[in-house]
Amino acid sequence: MAKQKTSPTSRSPQSPGKPPRRSLLRRLVTWCLTVIVLVLLLPYLLIPLYSLPQVHPVSTLMLGETLSGRAYERQWADFDDIAPVLVQSVMMSEDGQYCAHSGVDWQALNLVIDDALEGEATRGASTIPMQTAKNLFLPSTRSVIRKALEIPLAMWMDVVWSKKRLMEIYLNIAEWAPGIYGVEAAAQAYFGVTAKQLSARQAALLAVTLPNPVKRNAANPSRGMNRLAGIIEKRASQSGAYIKCLYD
Repeated sequence: MAKQKTSPTSRSPQSPGKPPRRSLLRRLVTWCLTVIVLVLLLPYLLIPLYSLPQVHPVSTLMLGETLSGRAYERQWADFDDIAPVLVQSVMMSEDGQYCAHSGVDWQALNLVIDDALEGEATRGASTIPMQTAKNLFLPSTRSVIRKALEIPLAMWMDVVWSKKRLMEIYLNIAEWAPGIYGVEAAAQAYFGVTAKQLSARQAALLAVTLPNPVKRNAANPSRGMNRLAGIIEKRASQSGAYIKCLYD
């Protein structure tokens, strides 16, 4: 009985053991998407861990300093070891509705969006939780994508952390000068005192340094900084109704 010959057209176009090129591409895309999802989910898993008082998180800028081989100063200060007037000053300067919102000040954010759509110059609408989300997990470069990532992170922080813990972390990871992170290191570097010993004027000067810590110097303020500090100092002295979530 004659053996039946296999037609050349019936053979597989790919040699055995080599997956199709399209299959390799699909695996690569799947792997990349998996990595992206894990990176996006990681902050949501770390936030509950950061609620523990013994955990002292570091910011992306601090990590960048370490990876670049540069030294930086940061001494953790518990919330009760920070002068209340500093907390009041920062709130009145950065986020006056801190105790009222749930991570995002939607009214301020909507105003910014309206201004942008009308082509007008926009002002900042980042709350302290949003700034904390950026400092902990996101790059400092401005973009719509970063802002979109900040919002759910800020809301999740507000759910998981107490207002006091959130403020404590923010004040300990914020950059106050090149290589100076946290209010304790800032108080000592600028004024030679601890964070608990800050005066009302010193606290106001530190608060107005936050928006631009590279160019603003709390120990050697410009005329404009002194004017802003005077406004913040006055607001801080009248902030009793705004800080009930932090001081009962």
